[in-house]
Amino acid sequence: QVQLVESGGGLVQAGGSLRLSCAASGRTFSTYAMGWFRQAPGQERDFVAAISWSGGYANYADSVKGRFTISRDNAKNTVYLQMNSLKPEDTAVYYCAAASGSSWYGTPVGKGEYDYWGQGTQVTVSS
Repeated sequence: QVQLVESGGGLVQAGGSLRLSCAASGRTFSTYAMGWFRQAPGQERDFVAAISWSGGYANYADSVKGRFTISRDNAKNTVYLQMNSLKPEDTAVYYCAAASGSSWYGTPVGKGEYDYWGQGTQVTVSS
């Protein structure tokens, strides 16, 4: 069982930055691929970024490439999402998720590939 707790959300002006953190419980964190998803009101929960359990591979949605960076610190059981050049359309609740069973280079993009989810953190970007 893995429990995930996100933090770092808030209100920021367009062009600003935020760093989200997701702290995981459990001794097997380093064997899970980790991902970030987001859900705006009335919208589907969409893939944002994923990182392999080795930390050596990452994958991004086209809408955030070049602006967002996912990273992880397995010693701290934490995954991060650095968000720069934020836009109003980035406004959403951001969720982190953990996927078991991935290969050492796997970066899952589908919601169904993830086994555990956090409660979400709100990110609001004002224009």
